Amino acid sequence: MTTPEVSWLAIGPELVLALGAVAVLLVDVQWKPRSRVHAYIVATTLILATALTAAQWASATDAGATGDLGSLLAFSGMITMDGFAIFSRMALLAATALGLSAGWRFIAGQGRRGAEALALILLATAGFSIMVASNNLVMMFLGLEVGSISLYVLAGFSRERKESDEAAIKYFLLGSFASAIFIYGVALLYAGTGQFGILGMRDFFRVYLVLSPAVIYIGLGLVIAGLGFKVSAAPFHSWAPDVYQGAPAGIVGYMAAVAKIAGFAAITRILLGALGGLDATWLPIVAGIAALSMLVGAVLALVQGDVRRLLAYSGVAHAGFIMTGVVGGVTDGILFYVAAYSVQLVGAFAVVAAVSGVDGAPSSINDYRGLAKRSPLLAGSFAVLLLGMAGLPLTTGFVAKFGVFASAWANDFQWLVILAVVVSVIAFAFYLKVIVVMYMNDSDEELVPVGPGTQLALGISVAVTILFGILPGPLLEFAANALPL
Repeated sequence: MTTPEVSWLAIGPELVLALGAVAVLLVDVQWKPRSRVHAYIVATTLILATALTAAQWASATDAGATGDLGSLLAFSGMITMDGFAIFSRMALLAATALGLSAGWRFIAGQGRRGAEALALILLATAGFSIMVASNNLVMMFLGLEVGSISLYVLAGFSRERKESDEAAIKYFLLGSFASAIFIYGVALLYAGTGQFGILGMRDFFRVYLVLSPAVIYIGLGLVIAGLGFKVSAAPFHSWAPDVYQGAPAGIVGYMAAVAKIAGFAAITRILLGALGGLDATWLPIVAGIAALSMLVGAVLALVQGDVRRLLAYSGVAHAGFIMTGVVGGVTDGILFYVAAYSVQLVGAFAVVAAVSGVDGAPSSINDYRGLAKRSPLLAGSFAVLLLGMAGLPLTTGFVAKFGVFASAWANDFQWLVILAVVVSVIAFAFYLKVIVVMYMNDSDEELVPVGPGTQLALGISVAVTILFGILPGPLLEFAANALPL
């Protein structure tokens, strides 16, 4: 029996996040402290996890310089410390920190239950972190389930509201169904290749010519469908508007962002890593999903009167844009897009929580009438973030879209790029609709208070959107160096 290669550094961030969740619960049970003590514990946890992720980057850089890439695999090749995993971990930790800052008013308002919410958030991040670093599809499924189950509970955390219960039930039922589809696809891929490892599958297709690939093709389709649900890509998107609307506004931005990061990291690693040899089979399928997601998301967002549902359908369209990058086959464009969009998403929902309340379900677009006069900070931040999502020049959205469109064009999917450009123009219309309501309409509503956590989250989100839109070089270089094994 071979002893597995144990590397505490490889799972260090996940261990710290899990121990942080345990610490929050134990401290709350023993001393019942104020929420400020919980904030210190969570902040320390995230700082330690980030430091360990930075140490992984240093280790990966040294391994690349010496050519010892095998040292980046641990636990019998199930966990990898490659640059792709490290970038995705960094994006998850950043989204978690921003999400907690934006949603702190909601968490503090839960009283004793706030510790439970914090523990769930840390566990969700730990699960998705395992998912993005997995070199084994079974391990990836375990990470997916740890993260997803935590999000199911968070979606229904406001037990006093029936909309929250409805969101949790829909998310749980459909999410469980999607997870079953994914693991069944994994089983069929194993039946066809004899491998659970991503690198093992890649080597299999390099060595062997499969003459009867039906089982592999069915497994491939099921895996794409299961992960398509997690990133709310059409036609697997039906849960997103109801969950975005029913889940607590204070944390739904975090929920959407980390699911997108982990889901697209898994899609990219599986399709471009394990199944790159079958690209002639899956490229048309993924291109079709990308096209359908862009069209469905943009068209349905145009007719929404609720800002949360508008952002949900916007997320469907953005899933299509990121899928365009998968079609292009270049990982740096995908990573940059996912990182930029997740920051914009958390910031946008921070505004929603401030305007409509951290716990309320309704978020009518009429609530934003005259917001520029009632709260210039919220209106200005929301306008910048919406323009970033629209892909306006001098924002990260423009750089991200240009990157994925260029890669798809170079891969001979010109029709998809042309469609994406047209959809981007349509999308600009519904983003502009919200901005017009905020700046061109008057309102007699009261001033909107903005807490310090929301101010911090918005300041960072807007700064990232503009700074890396004007000077994208450092983030693009980080993404370009974050290559999978």
